[in-house]
Amino acid sequence: MKKIYKFLIALTALLWVNVSCNYLDVVPDDVPTIDNAFSDRYTALQFLGTCYWHLPRLAGWSENPAIGGALEVWFPSEGPHFANSINIGRGFQNTSNPLTNYWSGTGGGKNLYAGIRDCNIFLENIDKVKDLSVQERQRWISEIKFLKAYYHFYLIRMYGPIHVVRENLPVHADTEKIRWERQKVDECYAYVFELLNEALMGDYLPLNNEVSAEFGRVTRPVVQSFKAEVAVYFASPLFNGNTEMVAFVDHDGKPFFNQTFDANRWKEAVKQCEEAIQICHSAGISLYQPSDYQTQYQISDITRLNVALRNSVSDRWNKETIWGLSTHVMDWGFQQACQPRFEASEMKPAKSYYGITMNVAELFYTENGVPLNEDTDSKYSRDNLYTTRTAGEKDKYYFSVGEQSATLNFDREPRFYSTLSFDRGKWYGAGRLSDDVNTWVVKARYGEVSSVANPGEYSATGYWPKKLVNVKSEFKDPNTYTAETYPFPAMRLAALYLYYAEALLESDAPLADVQMWVDKIRSRAGLKGVVESWQNHSTNPALPTMKSGMRRIVHRERNIELSCEGYYYWDVRRWKSAPEELNRPIKGWNVLTTALADYYSVKTLHNQTFYPRDYFSPIPEKEIINNPKLIQNPGW
Repeated sequence: MKKIYKFLIALTALLWVNVSCNYLDVVPDDVPTIDNAFSDRYTALQFLGTCYWHLPRLAGWSENPAIGGALEVWFPSEGPHFANSINIGRGFQNTSNPLTNYWSGTGGGKNLYAGIRDCNIFLENIDKVKDLSVQERQRWISEIKFLKAYYHFYLIRMYGPIHVVRENLPVHADTEKIRWERQKVDECYAYVFELLNEALMGDYLPLNNEVSAEFGRVTRPVVQSFKAEVAVYFASPLFNGNTEMVAFVDHDGKPFFNQTFDANRWKEAVKQCEEAIQICHSAGISLYQPSDYQTQYQISDITRLNVALRNSVSDRWNKETIWGLSTHVMDWGFQQACQPRFEASEMKPAKSYYGITMNVAELFYTENGVPLNEDTDSKYSRDNLYTTRTAGEKDKYYFSVGEQSATLNFDREPRFYSTLSFDRGKWYGAGRLSDDVNTWVVKARYGEVSSVANPGEYSATGYWPKKLVNVKSEFKDPNTYTAETYPFPAMRLAALYLYYAEALLESDAPLADVQMWVDKIRSRAGLKGVVESWQNHSTNPALPTMKSGMRRIVHRERNIELSCEGYYYWDVRRWKSAPEELNRPIKGWNVLTTALADYYSVKTLHNQTFYPRDYFSPIPEKEIINNPKLIQNPGW
């Protein structure tokens, strides 16, 4: 696949960059190179790679609006690192030069209509290839139909109503035919489901990619799991009876969004999730457990759990990954930005500027498995959380014993420690794997080794995203950072389980069924079930026994389990909870100070604002001018 992706960039540049007539690229007639591209199996395989190349880069601050757009992350203000996604969260999205523009491919985005066009070219020409078996030809067709569905869905999720492109228009097409209009949201979703159903027909896709060169290519579990995800979105409030969009109408005065809630969509989402889970299990996909971490060293159960939770994301091709994007690996640059410096010799190569906001840190449960503000133990009172505390012997796997850190950082659930790193916290890995007591220690107060190396190269919040760094990634010497790269998980089984729990809840399934699937995730994280935890430790013990209460729990469980992976940005939009959740102060510790009391004072870094227009990205102004039939998204 590496050879494919190297070749496809040049191929795309040579063949297609100059054939665009408008915002939806059309195909010229009688281009000899198209026939050449499908002259045999080898050249057709190159074009298959071209179609994969259009996949949005999920592991990129400037390419993926979701990785920073909800402000789970914050960068130092004096550095050059504020990326497109974070600037979206800061309120800098615009129509003249949109950030992460996937409509026409600027501002860090890719032209997904160009990707759809190349998929159509493939489907129109693959029958010309003579040296392909029926099985392989049909497998490739299924892959391309999936990619075409994925690109359409990405556009729907980002822009709302779009124009579906069933086939390419010839370059001599009438101008009026080229100036396509946006279609109703339900019509757009219907086409995505149509493509996914076609991709699943005939059972041509494999359960697994057995050959390493094919890792990252689409399999049957990928398609079915994505179909489940699309079904959940289609059933969610943003797309299901969204009466707030009643004034957003087409040229005939009809709303783009359906105005009547359809409960059957949630039942269909349940069905699709069940089929996806079944096929994933058949393929050997399962939650990454502590016993799955193999090491020659004697380490504690606490550390083993911590590593397992990290590995569910950052271990290459691990058993929980449904679809890893082999074209978009978490490379040394990304991981280095997420990892603190541990000794002075690392000052030169280390960037270390990916700061996770305190808003995320406060989200995780207490060690009792309930929210901070609900735990009945007085040590979690708000007056205590922002004071300091000295780490004792019982804290030795998470803290440097005898050192002081914020009370907020103590006695939290295991995912807090596997996801985040902080001042005086332990970091297992990075070249120290044999002893989980004498590990690296983060020292982040101003002037210390984990603090400012150069302007803009430090965590502006006092927290780092440990879960995004592989345990084997390390500094080899003052000039070399060696990363154990891994494909960004476009979907993993934990996300699918939580989609299923949500669909069960919203379809009025017994609450016990919902709790069971949430508890699978909690159990892997070392927590008791929701009913037991809330009954024994919460000031609101009846919460899991009510549908509204379980909704709060399911949503929070997604926000915790999938934090820093880009789900939160999309989830709060499809739930229509963004106005409540994203109008808030973005907080961190006062990291540019030395004294303990000063460092552990809460600092407001930004006042985040979410407007109704922010549910969807703007269509580039230039496209509206070029095509008068296009209607801009509300508020833009």
